[in-house]
Amino acid sequence: MTGRGDGDTAARCCALRFAGHDFRARPSGALYWPATDSLIVADLHLGKSERMARRGGALLPPYEVAETLARLEAELQASGARRLIALGDSFDDNRAGAEVAPALERLAQQYDCLWIAGNHDAMPRGFAVQGEARESGLALRHIADKGPDISGHYHPKLSFMGQRIPVFLCGPEHLILPAFGSYTGGLDCTHPALMALVPEGVAILTGPAARMLPFPLPARRTPRAQRGAPPGRGFSLD
Repeated sequence: MTGRGDGDTAARCCALRFAGHDFRARPSGALYWPATDSLIVADLHLGKSERMARRGGALLPPYEVAETLARLEAELQASGARRLIALGDSFDDNRAGAEVAPALERLAQQYDCLWIAGNHDAMPRGFAVQGEARESGLALRHIADKGPDISGHYHPKLSFMGQRIPVFLCGPEHLILPAFGSYTGGLDCTHPALMALVPEGVAILTGPAARMLPFPLPARRTPRAQRGAPPGRGFSLD
């Protein structure tokens, strides 16, 4: 598993080699697979704001569906992909599907679409969903299982430079994508559930530019005067 940062016509991406295949991690959280001309996304969670309001939760501005779909279409165009692979939890609950059916139909007319089932999904009528798919020796699924696989579900985030940033988390057997949806939380990469899947590997930060870091983050020397630590103990994880 190797990687390096490089340019893209739309944004600065990070080249990544996983399980013998070359990918480009895009700053948006989408993954481009050149060999299959596919854009892979996970956890769109369309309709989350409406679901939260309906159940008495936070009243979020009801624009997340349009924003997520606009970002998705922009990524498809910028990457030049001819195919879309969505790794589950495309919808936050069963009321969202009908609301976005026209937009999905438009996507289906322009791109080959593969919809993987998640634990929230209820696809609109007429859209086929698969439990998982296998291509070129890789499993494409919602929740990581027996690798090598590409998945979502956990919405991995990394604490870095005082921020919690959505990341791609990649080890020898698992490549876990960040959530692409506009309103999504996340699980710290150091959580036991994620550490069990990727005890070591790389994390690729999303944001203005994709940036690859070793995972877990290496220990950082901290001045002893700041920590009050005795000689030889002035290291901490950020």
